[in-house]
Amino acid sequence: MIQGNNRGKIKQPPAAEVIKYVIEPSISAEEAERSFQNYVQCNKAHVLMLEKQGIIKTDVAAKILEVAEEMTAMGDTPSFPLRPELEEMYFNMENYLISKVGIEVGGQQHTARSRNDLYATVCRMDVRKLYLEICRLYNEMRKTIETVARNNTDAVMAGYTHLQPSEPITFAQYCSAILNGMSRDYTRIENAWNQLNLCPLGGGSMGSTTWSIDRNFTSDLLGFNAPLGNSIDAVGSRDYILEILSAFGIAANTFTRLCQDLYVWATPDYGYVEVADEVAVCSSIMPQKKNPWTLEHVKGKSSNVEGCCVAAWMVMKNTPYTHNNESSGEGPTLLWTAFNEMKACIELLNVTFRGIKLNKKLMVQTATNNFCTMAELANTLVRADGISFRTAHDIVAHVVNHMLEHNKKASEIDVAVIAPIAKNLFGIDTKVTNEQIQLGLDPVKNAYSKNSLGGSAPEEVVRQLDELHLGIQENEKIVEQRYGQLNDAKERTEAKIQELFARSK
Repeated sequence: MIQGNNRGKIKQPPAAEVIKYVIEPSISAEEAERSFQNYVQCNKAHVLMLEKQGIIKTDVAAKILEVAEEMTAMGDTPSFPLRPELEEMYFNMENYLISKVGIEVGGQQHTARSRNDLYATVCRMDVRKLYLEICRLYNEMRKTIETVARNNTDAVMAGYTHLQPSEPITFAQYCSAILNGMSRDYTRIENAWNQLNLCPLGGGSMGSTTWSIDRNFTSDLLGFNAPLGNSIDAVGSRDYILEILSAFGIAANTFTRLCQDLYVWATPDYGYVEVADEVAVCSSIMPQKKNPWTLEHVKGKSSNVEGCCVAAWMVMKNTPYTHNNESSGEGPTLLWTAFNEMKACIELLNVTFRGIKLNKKLMVQTATNNFCTMAELANTLVRADGISFRTAHDIVAHVVNHMLEHNKKASEIDVAVIAPIAKNLFGIDTKVTNEQIQLGLDPVKNAYSKNSLGGSAPEEVVRQLDELHLGIQENEKIVEQRYGQLNDAKERTEAKIQELFARSK
């Protein structure tokens, strides 16, 4: 039996299409698992505030809160059915409350409150839970990449620009570069908390309330940093969704660039890296194939994240700056999809890096012969002959052409090749020795000698990783503090409920 009239002046029930596309999604099992307990927490904080302010009596508050405690014990989803004829989650919960205590008691729960500020508050609480989970997983993934980097400071390879051999680096330095980008990405995600964790409750439908409420009290009991300072803004703002999605989109872009590099390096033509069997798939027809499955899926899912960001902007633009079902109802749906895809990206990257294998011998062999040490060979001529770098650059360019024309490898360059070219181009009698040339051509010595800030020398990369590690530790500390803030708020709420129960007897 439905308790009370939830449709006001409207006489006809919702159309079947409205039930199918609007109401049923709002009371789905997924929605209940995400929101049910947050509705309960909002109700608890609101009722405690109403009693504290003398708006409802202590015995009324106690009866309402007894049912709220019963709902808490139900877990993530309610034990009573969520019925579409009641339109949505809150009316189903209110109907259950009224069925237990009657409309004159249960009907007082919604005093000084609208569904608009309630929805806005629950949505932020729903987002907080998923947001903090993403933060935890993101930090775990970064630590996995850091571990791989620390284990491979000796993995010398050719670096690439324009997908052409550039200069010798180490795989650890490359990982450090990715981790630096991820650190900035995480900072953007972390900073979104400041806009997310603000409390709309008490904003009413949009015009506040004539009741003497205490919004700081409810904000604190729900673990928010502070109430939103304007009632229209409280129910109308969803900019935190755009901020989180924007941060996710930028982070996802870093994922795609990382995956693209690994994707190329995993081809047999390069052969630098191999993904574990657990994250690969064979062809149904070509038995030689080992496709890096997770890398492709992360790239695709990252695009979905960025698509959600664009879609949310389109949903929310040109909407009135107040409560409406475009920005308030449809806008957050993009965020749930983005959270799911972001979580998948992070966990797939984590498992991929945990099992990644490097062919260090092939990396060095390729770097020895693909002319990636030519910049250092030019530096060698500058030091040996006292010439400008531009002069040395021109000499080495002609040396490379000579070697390619004669089908020779970079490691075969010697004085006999360099001397006539230097003489013919600039009249220089080079003083460089074969020993100096071979030193300049050695990719390992080249990479290991770059110990300036940000370089590829193992000790410098370890310094970079140590600095990044401290940053991750600080990020993890903040995440746990935020979890603690929410847990402490729940404990304070429960303590106040028990104190109210004691006063009501």
